[in-house]
Amino acid sequence: MKLNSIINRYILKEMFSPFSINIFVFAFLFLMTEMVKIADWIVNYNLSLWAVLTIIFFTMPSFFVFIIPMSVMLSILLTFLRLSSDNEIVAIKSCGMSIYGLLPPVLLFAVLGVILTAFMTLYGVPKSKASLEEMSLKLAASNMDIGLKERTFNDAFKGVMLYVNKIDVRNRKLVDVFIEDKRKPDIVSTVVAPEGRLIGEPQKYIYHLILSNGTIHQTNPKERSANSIQFNTYTLSLDFRKQMAKAASRKKDRLEMTVAELQQYIKSRKHKDEDYNRAKIALHQRFSIPLACLTLGLLAFPLGIQSKSTRRSFGLILCLFFFLIYYVLLTAGYSFGKSGAYPPAIGLWVPNVVTAVIGLYFLLQTAKEKSLRLELVANFLQQFFNRFRRSKPAS
Repeated sequence: MKLNSIINRYILKEMFSPFSINIFVFAFLFLMTEMVKIADWIVNYNLSLWAVLTIIFFTMPSFFVFIIPMSVMLSILLTFLRLSSDNEIVAIKSCGMSIYGLLPPVLLFAVLGVILTAFMTLYGVPKSKASLEEMSLKLAASNMDIGLKERTFNDAFKGVMLYVNKIDVRNRKLVDVFIEDKRKPDIVSTVVAPEGRLIGEPQKYIYHLILSNGTIHQTNPKERSANSIQFNTYTLSLDFRKQMAKAASRKKDRLEMTVAELQQYIKSRKHKDEDYNRAKIALHQRFSIPLACLTLGLLAFPLGIQSKSTRRSFGLILCLFFFLIYYVLLTAGYSFGKSGAYPPAIGLWVPNVVTAVIGLYFLLQTAKEKSLRLELVANFLQQFFNRFRRSKPAS
């Protein structure tokens, strides 16, 4: 019994080191996809470093939902790959311990991953999404040019449609501006100008759009009248306060809702339409994705032991391959569940069932000292990629 506890502590300790490295590496890779946008915020929009770091902090929980299960799977695989390569598994078996005796630290580690991922899905993501939405609105209100997009109709202001062909961020200029102003009753004003500047009063959430050398076309459909005015300078004031008040009272997005709010939203839906299915998907995701730590960990355990006969890198590739299968099944389940092809619960839980079945089969085969014949799979994949490389130049 003492030997078991020593081995369990040793294996558990061995898994934490690759887990921390995996979390860091995957988080860095996810952030790299956002680096262009982050650099743009700092250089062009003069956002403070603290504001950028806060945005990154609120974005990370959405990444961790997938990073943690993948890190748990790879940590278990890498740990048992090393133990197998150093013949420590053989030494443990010689002491009378079976493969099943090595399961407790694996299951404990996977359960810790389940708890950590569940914290992210149940609390981290809803809280961070709500905070990020609030922060984005405040940043847009205090730096309106962040919210503006080139060649896009912007209707953030009631009664005003704004279109900008090009935004010169460095010189704070708007090039080729088109505005449709319907704030005056019965009068539609269309303003066209080659350039303009945006001057704001961020504390009051009011902005002044100063246009140069343009034309104002005014029409009155009731009186059937129209006139045109040339101007050298024209100032249009835009009030962001109504949008701020409207946003404060807006309904929460599904990702921002708690489990209780999602359940209440589902009960309130009279028709099982796409919104109903999306809400069901969001609810089941809160529990199905954390459980993936357990099923993927169970799959990685026998793979790590059996991969001794092949290259260590192949065991890693095989692990990533099974994670890709899980992710593809999850994506398919989301798409079909959203369309109502089958109940959302099926689409969200099938990936876990599939990986659990494969993992249990691999575990039983490993416990019976039967080979999974991973070398055959390795040879097949190697031959496939060799043929692909040969055929590519020819085509």
